[in-house]
Amino acid sequence: MPLTDPAQDAALANGDHGDPFAYLGLHPLAERRRVLRVFRPGAATAMLLPEQKRRKPVALAPQGDEGLFAAELKSDPGAYRLRFTAQDSEWEEEDPFRFGPVIGEMDEHFLSEGSHLNLWQVLGAHPMVHEGVSGVHFAVWAPSAKRVSVIGDFNHWDGRRHPLRKRGATGVWEIFLPDLHEGASYKYEVKDSSGALLPQKADPLGFGSEHPPATASVVRNLGKRRWDDSDWMNRREAASRRDQPISIYEVHLGSWKRAGDGGRPLSYHELAADLVPYVRNMGFTHIEMLPITEYPFDGSWGYQPIGLYAPTIRHGTLNEFRDFVEACHSADLGLILDWVPGHFPTDTHGLGRFDGTALYEYADPREGFHQDWNTLIYNYGRREVQNYLVANALYWLKEHHLDGLRVDAVASMLYRDYSRQEGEWIPNAEGGRENLEAIAFLKRMNEVVYGECPGVMTLAEESTSFPGVSQPTSAGGLGFGYKWNMGWMNDTLDYMKRDPIHRRHHHQQMTFGLHYAFSENFVLPLSHDEVVHGKGSLLTKMPGDGDVRFANLRAYYGFMWGHPGKKLLFMGQDFAQTNEWNHDQSLDWHLLSDPLHAGMQALIRDLNALYRATPALHALDCESAGFEWIEADAAEESIFAWTRHGPGDTAPVVVVCNFTPVERSSWRLGVPAAGRWVERINSDATTYGGRGRGNLGGVESKAVVCNGRADSIEIILPALSTLIFELKR
Repeated sequence: MPLTDPAQDAALANGDHGDPFAYLGLHPLAERRRVLRVFRPGAATAMLLPEQKRRKPVALAPQGDEGLFAAELKSDPGAYRLRFTAQDSEWEEEDPFRFGPVIGEMDEHFLSEGSHLNLWQVLGAHPMVHEGVSGVHFAVWAPSAKRVSVIGDFNHWDGRRHPLRKRGATGVWEIFLPDLHEGASYKYEVKDSSGALLPQKADPLGFGSEHPPATASVVRNLGKRRWDDSDWMNRREAASRRDQPISIYEVHLGSWKRAGDGGRPLSYHELAADLVPYVRNMGFTHIEMLPITEYPFDGSWGYQPIGLYAPTIRHGTLNEFRDFVEACHSADLGLILDWVPGHFPTDTHGLGRFDGTALYEYADPREGFHQDWNTLIYNYGRREVQNYLVANALYWLKEHHLDGLRVDAVASMLYRDYSRQEGEWIPNAEGGRENLEAIAFLKRMNEVVYGECPGVMTLAEESTSFPGVSQPTSAGGLGFGYKWNMGWMNDTLDYMKRDPIHRRHHHQQMTFGLHYAFSENFVLPLSHDEVVHGKGSLLTKMPGDGDVRFANLRAYYGFMWGHPGKKLLFMGQDFAQTNEWNHDQSLDWHLLSDPLHAGMQALIRDLNALYRATPALHALDCESAGFEWIEADAAEESIFAWTRHGPGDTAPVVVVCNFTPVERSSWRLGVPAAGRWVERINSDATTYGGRGRGNLGGVESKAVVCNGRADSIEIILPALSTLIFELKR
């Protein structure tokens, strides 16, 4: 009886065999006899080496000249290894086709449902011990592929050697490769349904990557890390509530500082030693990282990710990233990931047409292609894709202990006609413009995240008036914890860029935000988007020259920290970076030798300290009861004044801003209560680089009616300044 089938042998040699696990390895012939088939291109001889010493080695006979060997065995050999020779070399290895599946029936069930919340524990590349042997298990979803192989240096990038086993209707393929270890580089070689060879693909659930421009995935061991941040994890839920101070420092890890001569970004360990204590000293409560999910192009700043499950290798390995997370928590800092589930790049090694079909993306470019960014849009209506993204959110929060996700470009996800002309988009099933599948995905993501990970927060970058972004899904909202207030940012920056002589005509730009300030749980963002693409830095947006610009910016920061809403500031703006942000170089830290820049840094530090210590400035950030206008209509003088209230009998705070270069030396202002009003912040203080005009630490109120209040204070209101007063109890 022949031991091999010529047709199947040819299919193996061509890499076209539909089910190699049914042909290679050990299979019954008749009665107790077995046939062992081994495919090892390039080998001259092959021998079976039983692990039981009583059993003798068996030579396998070559079958043709394509590296196929076979032998008939009279009994089951049990566990065995293989010995090969080729020219002057000899080596031993395990037979990957002797190992059974790793993925179990329950995993198959959840994979088929698209409901596997721990998807990363099943798919991807996992070092493990399987059937008593160490190796790596690979699993990938490619339902329309004819064949999927894992390739790397370990098999000379030859897709014929390690084709994967298809797992029924799940569309998942898997293989256990013995003798492989962490650090191995690999890709998937995929043939589409017609047998055409596709570009080599990185692992959609790869936990590591090669250094760009190389594009292979790298085996990383998630393992069972012994985290040392239980104190933080136990109290972080309190730190993320609406009534808590939340002040976020937004950072691009690659350009905050550069090492040595500026030639390389800091490592995760260097960031832990340098960035973390800086942010803590500045009084911020959280760090938000621009995307660190692996991405091919530096100029995308991470917003075009391909390795959604891999911390970028630019700063170190997966476990070194976890060390950075732990350092943040040791310093009582939360860590937020800028997360990009809205689109992915078209690079050939990425998700695009992964198995020869539009697998992760919508097939029709009117739904599946972003014209603005030349990227592909996830098919949110496909349950497996939604599962991939929801599980990814959980992966970062569970496996890496991150404290929040800021979801990028939510508006582009919500609307099918986003940045499209008539005829360039497809209405939803109800004839409308909303992407109902994306809305359902965002709701589910938030429900799952908040249900599975108590204490985390999600934040939406959403630039439209879509209702209920930060309202619970049970009330019809999207379920985010917070929403970036893009309208506030646009209006107030536009006002601040104007010459003060013209500001009186645009007074409402500073007051309009209070009409909707409590419709969502807002974060006030002065983000990276405002200091790139020719926009200049925040300092250079300000009118005037020299110290006038600094005075404008200091007054604006005081306005922001006194305004209802959580705070977010992009790196460099904390010390008034002069140049526009450049992702390829360090911030201009040398500027701190200038008293004006050092003064700005001191102001941000003091604003954060006051914000955190003063309930009236944060506890009712998201509630109308926490805010009351005192003076909203002084357009001619460009003056604004309001009261911030805290819960219970906490001391109220009065904020007053003067956005003209004219000092008001006897400005009377109504206050909510009689007593001494302590000047907590004066943006014109010499400490901050100002002229030092002010109120000698505070003023006593008098029973003089003003602004509709029985008591008032008379203050010196310096030019281009913000003052913050607190009632002394």
